Amino acid sequence: MNVINIYAPAEAQRGILRRRRWEDQEMPSQVLDGIERIFGERIAPAEAVERILRDIRARGDAAVHEWSARVEGRRDGGQPGGQPGGPPAGKSAPRLEILAGEWQAAYAGLPVAEREALDLAAARVEAFHRKQPMDSWVDAGPDGTLGQLIRPIERAGVYVPGGTAPLPSSLLMAAIPARVAGVREVIVCTPPGRNGAVPALILAAAYRAGVDRLFALGGAQAIGAMAYGTESVPAVDKIVGAGGLFVTLAKRQVIGMVGIDGFYGPTETLLIADDSANAAWAAADLLAQAEHDVLASPILLTPSPALAEAVAREVAGQLEGLSRADIAAVALANRGGIVVTRDLGQAVDLANAYAPEHLCLLVADPWSLVGQIQNAGGIFVGEYSFEVLGDYVAGPSHVMPTEGSARYASPLSVADFVKRISLVALGAGAGARLAASAAVLARGEGLTAHAAAADARVEGKK
Repeated sequence: MNVINIYAPAEAQRGILRRRRWEDQEMPSQVLDGIERIFGERIAPAEAVERILRDIRARGDAAVHEWSARVEGRRDGGQPGGQPGGPPAGKSAPRLEILAGEWQAAYAGLPVAEREALDLAAARVEAFHRKQPMDSWVDAGPDGTLGQLIRPIERAGVYVPGGTAPLPSSLLMAAIPARVAGVREVIVCTPPGRNGAVPALILAAAYRAGVDRLFALGGAQAIGAMAYGTESVPAVDKIVGAGGLFVTLAKRQVIGMVGIDGFYGPTETLLIADDSANAAWAAADLLAQAEHDVLASPILLTPSPALAEAVAREVAGQLEGLSRADIAAVALANRGGIVVTRDLGQAVDLANAYAPEHLCLLVADPWSLVGQIQNAGGIFVGEYSFEVLGDYVAGPSHVMPTEGSARYASPLSVADFVKRISLVALGAGAGARLAASAAVLARGEGLTAHAAAADARVEGKK
């Protein structure tokens, strides 16, 4: 029995390839059940997030601790499994911040293979992003000087997904570009695991990336704490990093109070494959993304009906052996699918319209398609450039635009951690000469004070 559906293009465009606002989408029962457990009623995810953020802004750490306990389903101040609520009377809330000595100990205690893999990933991410400098420039001429000054932001907040699937790779992918950019202080928020502790591999990644502070805090609570500041968590200038639905909704609601790199919803991978593709590998690539989240979107476009059927069989067979098969199965059924296209040209058109986070070209001549791709967070060229390498060790940040935002947005980079300051230093002659035109435009806009300021320079008055 297939666990992933096969669609015609028109049907897919009405369904899995159709972009909708999260507010307009039907949420899986798993999401709504979780909201009901926490809030006692079945409210929309955006409303749930708004309640959490409003409370954190008003009450700081106290609200952070209470909402974290409710979301994680505990009330004992540290261990999951209790009833919703805060810590019992007489017992203090758990410490949010994890001290740097614990990160170093975790790094030193890693098995050699894990430490070497972490080092390799960190080195490749840093090397890639060091090729992305945005230089200041100053152009001095006879009229004076114009220029652009590049300055790093002072404090960046990095959100690292975790909980059921800790992602140290996400810490490297967001914190290392910040360090390359010269950010003065990098803080990280990541949810604790089921045992109430942040996994050792994430602590080790924090040490390897050279961050400044690390907090065991996840979800909308973390976004609220970094945006507004609390007694324990400092307010940041910009929040970066991927997250699930609730993190994305929280970032939407705090923008303006704090800078936001982008809105990263659940992961999405779109494969374009022809009959030369390895069906087992294509299925494995779809499953690799499906296991992230019940809201993940694993999609295959192919002009080959035979490959479509073969991949569907492989997905069903490989799913059975996965540790997160229940999560992957929901994603495949609700937001995944295989689309049989007329030809590769139609597949490319559908991909550009969908603007996926990850676009993988599993075709005989992948470079022939690269020039036709207009919208994608990242293009993975050929079967050996599979997307999982992008998740860990390829080099570019795996924090990439989702929800169709690849039409206008880019992957996380050094540019996300700097700001441009315009420099204007004109001489007296140029200032007086240009002032006349400025005054004309100001009067055209009805701004007489602007015009007067310009006229004063034209007349040379002191």
